[in-house]
Amino acid sequence: MTDTAGEHTQSISEMDDELLPVPEHRTHGPSHFLGLYGAEHVAATEFVIGAAFVAMGATIHDILLGLLIGNTLAVLSFWLITAPIAVKTRLSLYTYLDKNMGEKFSRLYNGANVLIFVAISAAMITVSATAVRVLFDIPPQIYPYPSNAYFALIAASASVIAVLVAYYGFKVVAEFATICTPWLMVMFTAGGMVLIPALNETLTGYTTLASFSDFVNLAGATVFTGINAEGEPGIGLLEVIGFAWAANTFAHFGLVDMALLRYAKKPIYGLCTATGMMFGHYIAWISAALMGAATASIMKLSVAVVSPGDVAYYALGATGFVIVIIAGWTTANPNLYRAGLAAQAVFPNVARQKVTLVVGAVVVIGSCFPFIYRSILPILAYAGLVLVPIGGIVFAEQHIFPRMGMKTNWHRLKGVKDNMPALITWGICLVFGFGLNFTNLIPFVYLFLPTWVISIVCYTILAKRAGADKSYPEAEKREADFHRRVEEYHAELARTESYEHVKDTSMLTKGIRAIWIVIGLLVPAVLAWRVLFNSPDLYEYYVNREVFYDITIWCTLIYFVFAWWDLQRSKALRRASATTGSAAPVE
Repeated sequence: MTDTAGEHTQSISEMDDELLPVPEHRTHGPSHFLGLYGAEHVAATEFVIGAAFVAMGATIHDILLGLLIGNTLAVLSFWLITAPIAVKTRLSLYTYLDKNMGEKFSRLYNGANVLIFVAISAAMITVSATAVRVLFDIPPQIYPYPSNAYFALIAASASVIAVLVAYYGFKVVAEFATICTPWLMVMFTAGGMVLIPALNETLTGYTTLASFSDFVNLAGATVFTGINAEGEPGIGLLEVIGFAWAANTFAHFGLVDMALLRYAKKPIYGLCTATGMMFGHYIAWISAALMGAATASIMKLSVAVVSPGDVAYYALGATGFVIVIIAGWTTANPNLYRAGLAAQAVFPNVARQKVTLVVGAVVVIGSCFPFIYRSILPILAYAGLVLVPIGGIVFAEQHIFPRMGMKTNWHRLKGVKDNMPALITWGICLVFGFGLNFTNLIPFVYLFLPTWVISIVCYTILAKRAGADKSYPEAEKREADFHRRVEEYHAELARTESYEHVKDTSMLTKGIRAIWIVIGLLVPAVLAWRVLFNSPDLYEYYVNREVFYDITIWCTLIYFVFAWWDLQRSKALRRASATTGSAAPVE
């Protein structure tokens, strides 16, 4: 959408909120983002990615140090690259591109997003299907294609349910996902703790570990051996760092998470992504690898083909089915929703619901093919390579252009239909990035770095030649008037929407919260600790493990019932506050 005088004369209140910057009074503090990133990045694919590092032959020392460095770089990227632009513009990347890059560019970009989100959604649903497969005693799917008709039926059925949820009830799933974070964190950690004694017994004949160095020796001898699935030396420290950093390049360097961080009060809240990176992409990956290796040993299969459903079952018992299904669906549904939004941007005259159904049909087919979820790391890395140039273009406009006396919104001011410098830059970067990949000069996980730099340089040069350094007095006056009216509209909204936040201190809420924290989280954690540190022999190990299995499934049920109840009471309090203008305590 190019800027027009009509847009500036239109009543601000009649415009879609997505087309306007986020008002200051709707921004959030750090706790919001700590929970949000924890929920999104502790997902079912952690089972797959953890096993992938084992199959690729990383050593335990490279994993411990490499994942720490790589995920730290990812957190810094969110903080120093994504958050400042998101807070400055207060726009999602989709809206920013629609306003500043032209219709053709926006459609091409959203088309790429459709493909990426479809692949991620299909992978997540396939992971959920592997858990259901175990319940029906369907053989493991070790081939890239479905080798069992019943597995394909299960995957397709799970996809249909996910599509319908994205079509009708995404809000409920999004709310449900927010309460899953603490539980997922506990369960991923507990699963690794439960299977460590079994791993140690196969190596040393003992079920207990005396120190952290014993754990390192165990993991190095049985899991992260340095030998890949082909029996050859595996990846090294640099590759591990690159995989961890590149796993979310489309979100930080590619600026997709402007959609989330535009609600941050300050850019420093980009550091809150550490809950997702340091737990989901560090502890959960290592724990999932330990679980995968132990399960492969039990099933006498290669860790490269062991399914997440099998891993979760052996680590967590019946609770394992729950974690795989929930983690798969809670991650698949928002991605399906995003895919529908991106597809609607490509076909703006078709309703979002109809486009979502079409996209969902593709996901249904894709979810039947196990190779998609087993290729999730390369998919994420190549997705970054495709989308990172867009982040470079926006970075150039927001940080380079002002220093060179160029207009950040020159395309809107000039009033041309298409931003040709952006289109040409993206094309050059795709040829450069994938061409560099073909030459194997550097590991593909680092291709995003030179590609990002090339996009900044190319776009700056081409935009200047196209008139980004020129003045457009009339258009600039209209733009300033438009922003003034937006500020006035937001000030009016703040007066009508603002209310005093009062914490719910009722005894009932305290009791509900105590139940889901103590029974839902602390009890499983204590039982897992008991399995790991109080199992002096195999007999005691099996007894403790069975107790963990039997009790944890009931703790899980209690957790979700009471955590959901707590969430509903919080929502009722917010609604009451918004209606009355002050927050009355909930009884």
